[in-house]
Amino acid sequence: MAAILVPIALILLAAFVWLWPRDVPVATQPQIGQRVDGTVLAVHETPCPAAPGGSPLLPTVCGTVDVGLDSGPDRGKQIGVDIPAGPGAPTVAAGDKVVLLLQPGGPVERAYQIIDHQRGRPLWILAAAFALAVIAYGRIRGLTALAGLALTFAVLLLFIVPSILDGRPPLLVAIVGSAAIMFTVLYLTHGVNPPTTVALLGTLASLTLTGLLAAAATSITKLTGIADEQASLLSIAHGQVNMHGLLLAGILIGALGVLDDVTVTQATTVSELAQANPELGFAGLYQAATRVGRAHIASVTNTIVLAYAGASLPLLLLISASDRAVGDVLTNQLVAQEIVRSVVGTIGLIAAVPITTGLAALAASRGRLGVRPPERLEPPPPPRGHPPGPRTPYDDDLYQPPRPAPIDWGQQGVT
Repeated sequence: MAAILVPIALILLAAFVWLWPRDVPVATQPQIGQRVDGTVLAVHETPCPAAPGGSPLLPTVCGTVDVGLDSGPDRGKQIGVDIPAGPGAPTVAAGDKVVLLLQPGGPVERAYQIIDHQRGRPLWILAAAFALAVIAYGRIRGLTALAGLALTFAVLLLFIVPSILDGRPPLLVAIVGSAAIMFTVLYLTHGVNPPTTVALLGTLASLTLTGLLAAAATSITKLTGIADEQASLLSIAHGQVNMHGLLLAGILIGALGVLDDVTVTQATTVSELAQANPELGFAGLYQAATRVGRAHIASVTNTIVLAYAGASLPLLLLISASDRAVGDVLTNQLVAQEIVRSVVGTIGLIAAVPITTGLAALAASRGRLGVRPPERLEPPPPPRGHPPGPRTPYDDDLYQPPRPAPIDWGQQGVT
């Protein structure tokens, strides 16, 4: 396994250095306004004017909001702004911490607009609760898992995203970045041991297969990667980004977390089976662990589909409310893109089970998975000598009882 992993690690290190972002484009468009923080002091609602023709675009709640500014050039002042209106506008009440947009020009009262709530403190509280729960249950393993999560975010934010913005091939960047995450996170979380190495090999093999399947599927279905407003805006603002490759990178990274779960589970299962019954050979270990893998895949497949469905719930509602035929809806690029994500990710997961299970069973049957093969011990020799306690003539296995002398029946007067 070391003969395989060491060359792979060297190749990944060279690719990591080659793909490292060097000329990341910086936004040159001027900002529309300055974001400042404030606290809602009071809300004054007034009836809204009647909408001509019953137009649904006019606001349903009107009035003003008194806001005390906590930052910006007018810090410490109290201003009045309009109640936020429109689709997705925040609902405010007295005491809320809000974010305002300071637009240049005009009087102070008209220059500010509430655009969002401040969420920094609640998010930090949730993050602290999450970390405490992981550490309380996992202890040292939970602490290493949090360190692995921090490394994952570091690779995503410092390597994968800037490299794609720098014009590097997104699929290659995703493969190298995902492999780097697996090399560090798996060993950091699960320790340097043979089952972790087997899980790493299975993850790398399944990840490569998933990338090839994603490339083939997106090519057959003619997906361009530009299916929604965000992708269109990105392609306009950063024309050097390969949007088709970005779609492949998203499929690969989305499947990575579940691949990690499946491969570690299968390698650990084989190791535990080999520890419980050292007499099991390759076939026995493979068959027993494969049964566990089938049950795991059945549940994980549903997890992937539900994850993509939850992320695309507004899209599903629009589809349900439309009067288009089902075939037209499913073949739309936006929907077809999510179908390809689910199908390719599931096939990659299914392939991870036999690959990882076979590697783990082969390593365990050869005594390379931390399990010693059974030793054939000779039975101990029988005890010799006198055992503790009072001695009897028959305690010693070497003692032969005296044979009685033959009787001369003639001398006894017997004929």
